[in-house]
Amino acid sequence: MVSNEHFVVHIPDSLPLDAAAPLLCAGITTYSPLKYFGLDKPGMHIGVVGLGGLGHVAVKFAKAFGVKVTVISTSLGKKDEALGHLGADSFLISKDEEQMQGAMGTMDGILDTVSAFHPLLPLIGLLKSHGKLIMLGAPDRPLELPVFPLLSGRKIIAGSGIGGLKETQEMLDFAAKHNITADIEVIPVDYLNTAIARLEKADVKYRFVIDIGNTLKRT
Repeated sequence: MVSNEHFVVHIPDSLPLDAAAPLLCAGITTYSPLKYFGLDKPGMHIGVVGLGGLGHVAVKFAKAFGVKVTVISTSLGKKDEALGHLGADSFLISKDEEQMQGAMGTMDGILDTVSAFHPLLPLIGLLKSHGKLIMLGAPDRPLELPVFPLLSGRKIIAGSGIGGLKETQEMLDFAAKHNITADIEVIPVDYLNTAIARLEKADVKYRFVIDIGNTLKRT
């Protein structure tokens, strides 16, 4: 295959191709808003809502920037993964009103990676004045947006989709420098239907990668 050089990126030699592949989606989707919204400054405190394909990479990039990271989840079962494996600094159960109340007004920004319907008011409450709630997930129905908490703290809600090629290359170089890859499960192409069924149950940590090369060799 031949492609114009303006439409390709170079994956550094130190990044394994399988674990680097999801960075071209989840990696740039989380790296870009951290940079664009100025949430990459050492000593800042950010929250990451949801610990899935996007969330686990967001934690890795934020920690590499020197940022304090709190994972916010509905599932206590993800606490050990967040703190022990991914290196987050703290963990909040979003359904625990006492925990959420104790963390109010402590975060400079939040990356919300959740695509399911969920309330925004508790997340806005976690922000400091001038804090930023960045939506990365895409819920299938409209979310309620309480305006008064935004007015009282000059807070911002914004969205971010992905990044351009220049920023994607910057992200890959940064990932190589800090040894950041996605947590993956490599599968053959004939496992695809099973993988989709598992995805519907959120049964993957955290990205499936299809091994096309070895699949073709078998045929």
